[in-house]
Amino acid sequence: MTESKSMILGCAGKTLTQDEIRFYGDERPWGFILFARNVGEPEQIRDLVAAMRDSVGRPDAPVFIDQEGGRVQRLRPPLAPNYPAGAAIGELYKRDREAGLRAAWLLSRLHAFDLSGLDITADCLPVLDVPIEGASDVIGSRAYGKNPETVTALGKAAAEGLLAGGVLPVMKHVPGHGRAFSDSHLELPTVHTPIEELRAHDFAPFKALNHLPAAMTAHVVYAAIDPNGPATTSAKVIKDIVRGEIGFDGLLISDDTSMKALSGDFPSKAASILAAGCDLVLHCNGVMEEMAGIASRTTALEGKSLERAERALTYINQRDAADEAAVRAEFATYFEAAA
Repeated sequence: MTESKSMILGCAGKTLTQDEIRFYGDERPWGFILFARNVGEPEQIRDLVAAMRDSVGRPDAPVFIDQEGGRVQRLRPPLAPNYPAGAAIGELYKRDREAGLRAAWLLSRLHAFDLSGLDITADCLPVLDVPIEGASDVIGSRAYGKNPETVTALGKAAAEGLLAGGVLPVMKHVPGHGRAFSDSHLELPTVHTPIEELRAHDFAPFKALNHLPAAMTAHVVYAAIDPNGPATTSAKVIKDIVRGEIGFDGLLISDDTSMKALSGDFPSKAASILAAGCDLVLHCNGVMEEMAGIASRTTALEGKSLERAERALTYINQRDAADEAAVRAEFATYFEAAA
């Protein structure tokens, strides 16, 4: 692997500017992420993805997207159908466990068809957060349910559907965003729940699926563990909980550093995230000044972090022989409108 820095970056529009091409070439992000502002026609998306990879000289540079279904879905018709949210899969699971599990797998397999056709290689899914009553709607219908058993079962099926289609799954938001009473896009949530309850409820899906290759952190303070900072920048949460109790040894990616939950300037955010034990710093909005700040304090991807990154790449493009038309037809028996 050509030497890369420990960061994943977005871009401003549907094509790369010359400034972006120069910046990526100089700073060498390990990967990229796309948002709705970056997607238009299929050929445009493929050209953009190719340009990103060309800018860093790595044809295997991963390209991420948030394609869950429901309100968090960057690809919309005609690029992809409007798929159901996680909660709809969860409701089906309540009525018929096997149907729910199958639908979760099929939906992710469809995501993989949609993404691989556009050369996008990683999906920030499954959502393993377990909301409680009254929590912020930032998770809401994105969750499969309100108990860890449902979330674990459907999250596992969703991850397996992506893997079957050669797309890297990224489980989120470790160690759990379901108790946050505010939106971390706007402010920093603090959870005061005792650790015993967190273990039984919030951490459980992540622990059950700790074998998955990649995860994204939560910008949430867990006062019972570390009252001084969110999981993303807390060495105690990452070492003792994510790597320790949960037992996750895969690639750990911060949630977006442009969210308002994290304090400080962008160089400080990047340094704090890496010092805490994350492998990669994520910055999404494509603002050049902010990306430059992130790049100024990110270091070369090396050691254990490089091993995890290289391992994650091995899951990409390892596809089964599923027929797309057959998968769409079967999914339509559960969710006809999204076929």
